[in-house]
Amino acid sequence: MSQEKDGKIEIYKSGNKYFGKLIWGKTMYESDGSTSKKDVKNKDEKLRGRNLKDLLMLKNFIYNDEVWEGGEIYDPYSGKTYSCTMKISDGKLNIRGYIGISLLGRTAIWERIK
Repeated sequence: MSQEKDGKIEIYKSGNKYFGKLIWGKTMYESDGSTSKKDVKNKDEKLRGRNLKDLLMLKNFIYNDEVWEGGEIYDPYSGKTYSCTMKISDGKLNIRGYIGISLLGRTAIWERIK
């Protein structure tokens, strides 16, 4: 569950890399409650027709010494992609998104749903 409690992301391993897709969001459906909204804020016009449901938000992370690194996180609210690292601390996933160097970023804390 995202820090703001407005999205559920399923994290999974494929090959030797980790990925995460949006499986639920408070604002990811149209008013009919079943039609997925589209990725309209994406910087790439060709990708704006993608559904938010099952949208790949985390990609290409490699696990290395208790840290998932080398990946990217996509923010569908802004349409921006950031470099990212992830680490579990106190049973929660600390996700640090940044541009350039990690010091110039922001950390969000996601909680596991059981």
